[in-house]
Amino acid sequence: MSSSSSQVHSFNIQRLIQLRFLCPDDIAEVKKLCAEWFPIEYPESWYTDITSSSNFYSLAATINSRIIGIIVCEFKPKSHCNLEDFDILAPHYPQNTMMAYIMSLGVVKDFRRHGIASLLLDNLLSYLTSGEHSECKVVFLHVLASNQTAIRFYERRNFRVHASLPSYYATNNGPGDGFSYVLYINGGQPPFVVFECLKQLGAFLSRLQPCALPHHVLQYLQNLWRYIVNGATARTSSHEVHKS
Repeated sequence: MSSSSSQVHSFNIQRLIQLRFLCPDDIAEVKKLCAEWFPIEYPESWYTDITSSSNFYSLAATINSRIIGIIVCEFKPKSHCNLEDFDILAPHYPQNTMMAYIMSLGVVKDFRRHGIASLLLDNLLSYLTSGEHSECKVVFLHVLASNQTAIRFYERRNFRVHASLPSYYATNNGPGDGFSYVLYINGGQPPFVVFECLKQLGAFLSRLQPCALPHHVLQYLQNLWRYIVNGATARTSSHEVHKS
């Protein structure tokens, strides 16, 4: 199929798409899709949460009532982030600063490469950058290091690697390395630029296989960064006490 024919085909498919939020009646279908798309298993409670809780943005792309793609994003304050994500924002942001975590984004195989993933992501980002959600400062996600298709997709959408996560995933095929990717929105800011650059360098080096040394280098840089951030936070808190 030529490039122009492919574009026309994609346009015709997108004309048929309807977007709607997931509901509890979708659980069985979503479970089947996730089993086909992802090498990890989600607990039963996850499906209940994403289809019923207001803490999640769970959007489906459908054609003739059939779900052909979904995006699931969790909204949570900085204080509820896991340790590996705690330094995504600059340390001056308070603990109640909202963050958006993309948990899943998938499209049925027969409908891939037609802009459906971009459509779902665009709707999420439009939602998060509207005036009423300006308190959200960053969108982030985790991705398997082996999933180069997803990595290229997010990098084209201006997401940038934040950290390397060795053996982060417990997949059906055993432990899998991962990366965290971030996109700052609504004026959100990353940690101190110099150390962010060091992280970017370490994450890049860790992608050079099969050498294992970069993982150790990156872990050292991450530990150094956390030490400096914690020290800076402590010094700031101490200074504020003295001022009061």
